[in-house]
Amino acid sequence: MHDTGKQPRYETRDVATRPMMWSAIGLVVLTVAGLAASWIVMKYFVTTQKLGPPASPFDQSRTLPPAPRLSVKPEIDLKKLQAEEKARLSSYGWVDHATGTVHIPIERAMELSIERGFPVRPGPTAPKMNSLAPKRQSP
Repeated sequence: MHDTGKQPRYETRDVATRPMMWSAIGLVVLTVAGLAASWIVMKYFVTTQKLGPPASPFDQSRTLPPAPRLSVKPEIDLKKLQAEEKARLSSYGWVDHATGTVHIPIERAMELSIERGFPVRPGPTAPKMNSLAPKRQSP
Protein backbone atom coordinates (compact mmCIF):
# COMPACT_ATOMS: atom_id res chain seq x y z
CA MET A 1 0.00 0.00 0.00
CA HIS A 2 2.97 2.25 0.39
CA ASP A 3 4.56 3.96 -2.60
CA THR A 4 7.96 2.74 -3.49
CA GLY A 5 9.35 6.25 -3.67
CA LYS A 6 9.33 6.58 -7.44
CA GLN A 7 6.65 9.30 -7.40
CA PRO A 8 7.18 12.46 -5.35
CA ARG A 9 4.64 13.29 -2.68
CA TYR A 10 4.23 16.92 -3.77
CA GLU A 11 3.00 18.79 -6.82
CA THR A 12 5.50 18.65 -9.62
CA ARG A 13 4.03 21.36 -11.83
CA ASP A 14 4.53 25.05 -11.05
CA VAL A 15 2.29 27.95 -11.93
CA ALA A 16 2.79 29.21 -15.48
CA THR A 17 4.68 32.45 -14.84
CA ARG A 18 4.67 33.81 -18.39
CA PRO A 19 0.84 34.32 -18.60
CA MET A 20 0.84 35.72 -15.06
CA MET A 21 3.50 38.29 -15.98
CA TRP A 22 1.65 39.33 -19.16
CA SER A 23 -1.56 39.78 -17.16
CA ALA A 24 0.21 41.99 -14.61
CA ILE A 25 1.89 44.05 -17.34
CA GLY A 26 -1.47 44.45 -19.14
CA LEU A 27 -3.12 45.63 -15.93
CA VAL A 28 -0.41 48.24 -15.33
CA VAL A 29 -0.59 49.45 -18.95
CA LEU A 30 -4.40 49.81 -18.79
CA THR A 31 -4.19 51.70 -15.48
CA VAL A 32 -1.62 54.14 -16.86
CA ALA A 33 -3.66 54.59 -20.06
CA GLY A 34 -6.81 55.33 -18.02
CA LEU A 35 -5.01 57.90 -15.88
CA ALA A 36 -3.50 59.56 -18.95
CA ALA A 37 -6.91 59.74 -20.67
CA SER A 38 -8.45 61.27 -17.53
CA TRP A 39 -5.68 63.86 -17.35
CA ILE A 40 -6.10 64.79 -21.04
CA VAL A 41 -9.90 65.17 -20.68
CA MET A 42 -9.45 67.28 -17.54
CA LYS A 43 -6.98 69.60 -19.28
CA TYR A 44 -9.39 69.94 -22.22
CA PHE A 45 -12.30 70.97 -20.00
CA VAL A 46 -10.17 73.38 -17.96
CA THR A 47 -9.11 75.25 -21.10
CA THR A 48 -12.44 75.22 -22.97
CA GLN A 49 -14.98 75.73 -20.17
CA LYS A 50 -14.07 78.63 -17.96
CA LEU A 51 -15.80 78.79 -14.61
CA GLY A 52 -17.69 81.86 -13.52
CA PRO A 53 -16.84 83.89 -10.45
CA PRO A 54 -16.78 81.93 -7.22
CA ALA A 55 -19.98 81.98 -5.20
CA SER A 56 -20.03 84.55 -2.46
CA PRO A 57 -20.36 83.09 1.03
CA PHE A 58 -22.45 86.14 1.94
CA ASP A 59 -25.06 85.53 -0.75
CA GLN A 60 -28.12 84.16 1.03
CA SER A 61 -30.56 84.17 -1.87
CA ARG A 62 -31.91 80.63 -2.12
CA THR A 63 -34.36 79.50 -4.72
CA LEU A 64 -36.63 76.76 -3.46
CA PRO A 65 -37.38 73.74 -5.62
CA PRO A 66 -40.95 73.20 -6.79
CA ALA A 67 -43.44 71.48 -4.46
CA PRO A 68 -43.59 68.93 -2.94
CA ARG A 69 -40.42 69.52 -0.97
CA LEU A 70 -38.75 67.21 1.48
CA SER A 71 -39.16 68.06 5.12
CA VAL A 72 -36.02 69.15 6.93
CA LYS A 73 -37.37 68.23 10.37
CA PRO A 74 -40.26 65.78 9.89
CA GLU A 75 -40.79 65.21 13.63
CA ILE A 76 -41.47 68.90 14.25
CA ASP A 77 -43.68 69.16 11.14
CA LEU A 78 -45.71 66.13 12.25
CA LYS A 79 -46.22 67.55 15.75
CA LYS A 80 -47.31 70.89 14.25
CA LEU A 81 -49.79 69.16 11.92
CA GLN A 82 -51.21 67.07 14.77
CA ALA A 83 -51.62 70.19 16.94
CA GLU A 84 -53.48 71.98 14.12
CA GLU A 85 -55.76 68.99 13.59
CA LYS A 86 -56.45 68.66 17.32
CA ALA A 87 -57.29 72.37 17.53
CA ARG A 88 -59.68 72.02 14.58
CA LEU A 89 -61.38 68.95 16.07
CA SER A 90 -61.88 70.55 19.48
CA SER A 91 -63.16 74.01 18.52
CA TYR A 92 -66.08 75.79 16.94
CA GLY A 93 -65.63 77.78 13.75
CA TRP A 94 -66.93 78.77 10.37
CA VAL A 95 -66.41 76.54 7.35
CA ASP A 96 -68.38 78.80 4.99
CA HIS A 97 -69.80 81.99 6.47
CA ALA A 98 -71.91 82.75 3.38
CA THR A 99 -73.85 79.48 3.55
CA GLY A 100 -73.86 79.26 7.34
CA THR A 101 -71.79 76.09 7.53
CA VAL A 102 -69.86 75.63 10.78
CA HIS A 103 -67.66 72.99 12.35
CA ILE A 104 -68.14 71.81 15.92
CA PRO A 105 -65.93 69.82 18.28
CA ILE A 106 -65.89 66.11 17.58
CA GLU A 107 -67.12 65.21 21.08
CA ARG A 108 -70.19 67.47 20.65
CA ALA A 109 -70.85 66.00 17.20
CA MET A 110 -70.86 62.48 18.65
CA GLU A 111 -73.25 63.54 21.43
CA LEU A 112 -75.63 65.12 18.90
CA SER A 113 -75.50 62.02 16.72
CA ILE A 114 -76.50 59.83 19.67
CA GLU A 115 -79.28 62.20 20.76
CA ARG A 116 -80.79 62.70 17.31
CA GLY A 117 -80.13 59.24 15.98
CA PHE A 118 -78.85 58.30 12.58
CA PRO A 119 -80.96 58.51 9.43
CA VAL A 120 -82.33 55.18 8.29
CA ARG A 121 -82.80 54.43 4.65
CA PRO A 122 -86.16 52.90 3.85
CA GLY A 123 -85.57 49.39 2.66
CA PRO A 124 -87.72 46.89 0.80
CA THR A 125 -90.47 45.29 2.84
CA ALA A 126 -89.87 41.72 3.85
CA PRO A 127 -92.08 39.20 2.07
CA LYS A 128 -94.46 37.11 4.13
CA MET A 129 -93.20 33.68 5.04
CA ASN A 130 -96.45 31.98 4.04
CA SER A 131 -96.23 33.13 0.45
CA LEU A 132 -92.76 31.61 0.01
CA ALA A 133 -93.51 28.27 1.64
CA PRO A 134 -94.30 25.45 -0.76
CA LYS A 135 -97.93 24.46 -0.81
CA ARG A 136 -98.79 21.03 0.49
CA GLN A 137 -101.00 18.83 -1.48
CA SER A 138 -103.26 16.55 0.42
CA PRO A 139 -103.32 12.86 -0.58
